Amino acid sequence: MAEQTGTLRRTPLSKDRVLRAAVALADESGIESLSMRNLAVELGVVPMALYKHVANKDELLGGMIDVVVGEIDPPVPDPDWKRVIRARILSARDVLLRHPWAPLAIESRNDATPAILDYLNTMVGILRDGGFSTDLAHHVMHAMGSRMLGFSQELFDASRRAGRSGAAEPEPPAAFPPEAAARFPHLAAIATAASHDDASVVGDGCDDQFEFEFALDLLLNGIDDLRQQGWRSAH
Repeated sequence: MAEQTGTLRRTPLSKDRVLRAAVALADESGIESLSMRNLAVELGVVPMALYKHVANKDELLGGMIDVVVGEIDPPVPDPDWKRVIRARILSARDVLLRHPWAPLAIESRNDATPAILDYLNTMVGILRDGGFSTDLAHHVMHAMGSRMLGFSQELFDASRRAGRSGAAEPEPPAAFPPEAAARFPHLAAIATAASHDDASVVGDGCDDQFEFEFALDLLLNGIDDLRQQGWRSAH
């Protein structure tokens, strides 16, 4: 065991190895546990050794996002644009289920990483090849928002707005008090209208696989109707 550890620690560092170790650490303990010091301990090096490969934590986080986005399946050749887009978005969602810290990390950045730009560029290309005008493709990307990357921003997801990574066990949602249910009967009704599969939730909140695919199909079908109508935005 000591020999194996020694061999591991003698393995030369590379940027790819640093980023993948950081991703594994965030997967295991949550993004809030990630620091250059903790990562150095994980890799068996001194912290200063990391700075030869990443300039700072922001660059580290951007590289981690690119590693995660790189796990998304490439588009499969298919004349049906909707099928290609849908399959790739659901692949992205599967990736984020493996890395529950990634949606918050993506949202927290002011600029898109190279892998995200490449991914989105490819998705726009699929739309254009499917007969979408540049105008309509532009509005489609706005309408899809983060769903294009496999996750959705939930209205009532306070824990993520507060900065939680999803590493800790989420508290179960509180039931509607009788007085609140009387005041907001429609919200109370939909709160108990469907069951949710905890295994398919990305982060905390009411975002299970059925609801994600329902909204995705709703958007894609509406988008296809606009494409067939030759829709253009009014100026």
